[in-house]
Amino acid sequence: MGNIFRFATLALMLGLHNLALASDVPIAGLNPYERPAGAPVITSYDKAGDWYTKALTGVSQPYPGSLRFLEDQGPWNTPFNKPGMTGPYDIRGWHKPTGVTSDR
Repeated sequence: MGNIFRFATLALMLGLHNLALASDVPIAGLNPYERPAGAPVITSYDKAGDWYTKALTGVSQPYPGSLRFLEDQGPWNTPFNKPGMTGPYDIRGWHKPTGVTSDR
């Protein structure tokens, strides 16, 4: 019983310590309709190097107009420029070894 009490006390102390540290950081989501003052803002996103080449893996030219969203793509998460499922679902060839072309 003593060990459980010590563990619970330690967990509570660590939790309160982390809560105190978090109070200095703006927390988004408390008022979802407004951005908190002092919250970080991304002002630019550099798509350097082979960003477009990687994002357009498995898409043949001429590129469809529906992919123009890539021009506005920022650093947020998107499943479009990351490998997805393997096997027969890999229609863009993300998981094929280099030099192997798709049979589609």
